[in-house]
Amino acid sequence: SLVAAGSALVDNPRAADLFAPDAIARAKHILKDIIPGGVGAYSDSRGALGFRQEIADYIKRRDGVEDVDPDSIFMTDGASVAVRLGLNTLIRGKRDGILVPIPQYPLYSASIELYGGSLVGYELDESNNWGLSMTKLKESVEAHRARGGHVRGMVFINPGNPTGTCLSIAQLEQLAKFAYDEKIVLMADEVYQENVYQDERPFHSMRKTLAGMGEPYASGVELLSFHTVSKGTAGECGLRGGYVEAKNIHPGAMEEMYKMCSINLSPNVTGQVAMSLMVNPPKPGDASYETFNAERDGTLQSLRRRAQYMTDAFNSLEGVTCVFTEGAMYSFPQIRLPAKAMAAAKAAGK
Repeated sequence: SLVAAGSALVDNPRAADLFAPDAIARAKHILKDIIPGGVGAYSDSRGALGFRQEIADYIKRRDGVEDVDPDSIFMTDGASVAVRLGLNTLIRGKRDGILVPIPQYPLYSASIELYGGSLVGYELDESNNWGLSMTKLKESVEAHRARGGHVRGMVFINPGNPTGTCLSIAQLEQLAKFAYDEKIVLMADEVYQENVYQDERPFHSMRKTLAGMGEPYASGVELLSFHTVSKGTAGECGLRGGYVEAKNIHPGAMEEMYKMCSINLSPNVTGQVAMSLMVNPPKPGDASYETFNAERDGTLQSLRRRAQYMTDAFNSLEGVTCVFTEGAMYSFPQIRLPAKAMAAAKAAGK
């Protein structure tokens, strides 16, 4: 069986010739204490408790907070499933609107349509490095309400997909205040949080932002935060590991989320193991730390060079401008066509 094979491998003396001691100890711990049934057995519908506790500990370290409950974490087959879980919880019918940034990642428009809701787009401000325009955001909300709709949730992607922008702390605080005042659930797509390419604008999570703002926002803003093993320096897209943490969400809504997870019985356990390795990597002093650190830093430096190269290449072209790719994996240029070309296209009916 898979369990027997795993145990046989980690207990084999020759394993030390292939794997670092901390890697072997980690595998033994996972098989004994977290998934004694191995990767071939079901886990809790939210993910194995031991893995959810590791995610909770990761959030505590990242954000400098203590109030992280592993039972508020739902592990999923990639962050896309977590996003759909959040949207399915929020959407009751066509009048329910979900604010989505424009330009947007198509997962949101497709999922909102699938669950019968309405996409309410809000345009990002290219002149502000694709940052937020609170004026346009408020206009989008008012327009949807004028049509008889209700705005239930707001998606923001940080770092941005496809814009490559990292939101500032000031912008995140504006978002939090807006969500609190308008009673809108925030959906923080933070899957590219490790992919940041400039020191001047580091990633700052919405959860950490709320904690720093104090009351009433720390406990009054409803927040769903998403992360995955598919991005960052891991890039293990095919393993399908992800999670959503629910913060300040009503217990009744949490119960409904648990029920929906139960329909799928269990998130895939291999993906859960991958998430565990991502949120709890080798530490200084571990035998495999130097190798891990060198590979991680090398990947990030390579991505940083590519971000600069793509930005410079686009900006060297006539009629093309592109703001610097601060994060994620995308450059988003603007192409300006000459007036005569536009006129010719219009005359040709194109």
